[in-house]
Amino acid sequence: MKRFRKYLGKDLDISRATEERQIERFGMKVRYAPQEPEDFDEFEFGLDYKDEQDVAFLVAIEKGKIARLLFGWTVKENPDILKPMDDRDLEGLLDQCGDGLIEFFEFVTV
Repeated sequence: MKRFRKYLGKDLDISRATEERQIERFGMKVRYAPQEPEDFDEFEFGLDYKDEQDVAFLVAIEKGKIARLLFGWTVKENPDILKPMDDRDLEGLLDQCGDGLIEFFEFVTV
């Protein structure tokens, strides 16, 4: 997660973060994006990982700047619930998807 720290505090370009075709290039899909973000709001993206499960990737913003990043397993019966990832799964996810995530952040930050 250290490699993503440089994106904390950067402005999130809302129009780019919601361009579904572009986001798909990074192996992601937009699951939730507020039309008009409030002072504190979240964007949710989905990542395919381990074929059988979907990972939710949350980007929390505060006054338009990235404030927090969170990865979690979605619960198939209720996708609004997230289960935490253990360190091994998080490392595996970042090994597999890390380069795409870096490209994503380079695309969506100002």
